[in-house]
Amino acid sequence: MSARPIIRLKIAFAEDARLGPGKMDLLEAVARLGSISAAGRELGMSYRRAWLLISSVNTMFGQPAIETSAGGSHGGGARLTTFGENLLAAYRSVEEETARLAEHAFAGLVPMQEDKARA
Repeated sequence: MSARPIIRLKIAFAEDARLGPGKMDLLEAVARLGSISAAGRELGMSYRRAWLLISSVNTMFGQPAIETSAGGSHGGGARLTTFGENLLAAYRSVEEETARLAEHAFAGLVPMQEDKARA
């Protein structure tokens, strides 16, 4: 296999307690940008949608993944808590290990390129 498989992992802890790429990409963007609204914009979602996803993660685990600070003359912001950093690291670790396992399992089974498949 010439390229590593791209894994978009979804993990369900219960029917209404799920983690997936959207929530994890959002946590990662908040960590990088320091803002929920900026992270939402970067990912093409509204502030409301971003806040609802973050709220669902906070509720799911009973502790905050993100801390916010109020705006004002110096502006507000958001950052991952230690729990949020650990959650994101755990998810990315499982994602990476799954990609490694998929690469091994599909070794030698190279998908045809779309151009070649039509020829």
